[in-house]
Formats: sequence, C-alpha cells, structure tokens
Amino acid sequence: MSKPIRLLLVDDHSVVRMGLSAILSLESDLHVVAEAEDGEQAVKHFQAEKPDVVLMDLRMPGTDGVATLRTLLAENPAARVLMLTTSELDHDVQRAMTAGAAGYLPKSVSRHELIHAIRQVHASGGVYVPTALQKKLEALAARKPLSPREHEVLDCMRRGLSNAQVGLALGISEHTAKAHVRSILEKLESADRAEAVARGFELGMLHVD
Repeated sequence: MSKPIRLLLVDDHSVVRMGLSAILSLESDLHVVAEAEDGEQAVKHFQAEKPDVVLMDLRMPGTDGVATLRTLLAENPAARVLMLTTSELDHDVQRAMTAGAAGYLPKSVSRHELIHAIRQVHASGGVYVPTALQKKLEALAARKPLSPREHEVLDCMRRGLSNAQVGLALGISEHTAKAHVRSILEKLESADRAEAVARGFELGMLHVD
C-alpha cells in the first residue's frame, strides 16, 4: 500500500480547519499532519513536517497566503501549495498563481473536487484550477497588467485626487500623472476615472480601508 498524502492545513479560522480535517480524514490516502493559523506557523510546521501538499487560505492576519507561499517556495522549491479561499477576485487569483501556487480553489468547492485536486497536484506535480477560474486566468493573461506606479495612481484616483494632486502626492509632474491615468483607463477598459476605480475594486486591486 502506498504512503498516504501528508497535508498541512493553514487557515486562521479553527472551525474551518476542523471541518477540513474531518472531511479529509475520511479518505484513507490523505493524512493531516499539522495545522497552522497564520503564515508564521505555516512556515514552522512545513519545516518540521515536510508535508506533501499544503492547503492554505489567502486572507490571514499578518502575513497573507501569497506572501507565505513565496516564503515556502523560496525555502522549499518543490513545495505544493493549494490556495483554498473565499476570494475569486481576478487580482487575488493572478497573484497566487504568479507566485507559484499549485492550484486555486474557492471554499465553495465540492468535497469530491477538493480531494481530486489534492491527489492531482501530488501525483503529477501539475497545477489544478477549476475550469471557471482557468478561463479567468486566460483572460487576465491577455490583459496588460498595471505597473507598480499605475497601482499607486489608481489608489490616488480612488481618493478623488486630481492629476495635479496625484503629481504632488507621488512626486511626478501633472503631465506624467495624466499619462498614467490615460494608461490605466485603457488597461482597465474604463470610460472614466470612476469606472476605473470601480474596476479596481472588482478586480481586487483596491480594498476598502
């Protein structure tokens, strides 16, 4: 009989971890070896247990799931991390997959699909993303991403700053600020600043303070 797949569960909600552990324990080939409630604990448990697959939430206090993923992969390039989260925002999906996640699953996923995803990324070393999210990633890949400076300008737009005020806030000229705004409108396929800000929230680029 082959060895069971050893799992590390990372979620800041104990009830979620308990539920996952109970579901996964029904499968003879899956074994939860450790649980963590934040990124720091996740790194420590990974180093101690060397699990085959990590199930990790995206949104956690302190170090979030993507930052923790990067830390794990920097120290353990072969780590297999499945993101399991409530967020299906374009920006979150893209960030996680770009950072090297082995898959991305919404917490609404069925028990059957969750178990299938775990087995697949462990057996093949491939990537598992549900069909709906795969189409979203393909659409994102075709879209030009905002530059770091454009992200800053978009945040200024969210605060209602004019081009002149954006320039003062970021230490650039009004002309350059205007050019960045024009580029943002084009990349986000928006008719005006208000629509661009709305798209920013929709895509997960902006968050409510």
